[in-house]
Amino acid sequence: MRSIRITFILMLVAMFCVSCASVAEHRKAVRNNDSDRLSVGKVQREIRVGMSSAEVVEVLGSPNMVTTDEKRREVWVYDKIATDHAYSTSSGGVSALILGGLAGGSGAVGGGVGPSFSKGSGASSTSQRTLTIIIKFDEQNKVRDFAYRQSSF
Repeated sequence: MRSIRITFILMLVAMFCVSCASVAEHRKAVRNNDSDRLSVGKVQREIRVGMSSAEVVEVLGSPNMVTTDEKRREVWVYDKIATDHAYSTSSGGVSALILGGLAGGSGAVGGGVGPSFSKGSGASSTSQRTLTIIIKFDEQNKVRDFAYRQSSF
């Protein structure tokens, strides 16, 4: 009888633990970590003074905005904003059916009692990231300077 009680308690604990996942775990499961995503690291690794505009497009893609400075040299701006939403819910419950009976001449007669307990919870999280890259070209369309700004909130 004692082993049945211990088994029942372990099953209850397992049921509560299995259905619980945090928002961070759900976000990790759905986050897109493509290697071609525009990032500060990619700018630091790949963009160099002296690169041609064609090489910059190959690495970063097309800019969001192209302007010129006072000497008619091109300035490219990459402005990216990302919003991450994560929502997590979990619920768990326990139901038990207890049967009792009485053996009679014509068969078994019994009754059942069904206590139950359930619990649910949820959480959500939203965050935003911005990345602005400014690339300045010289008269020969070679990178003469570049800068970047990143924020996360």
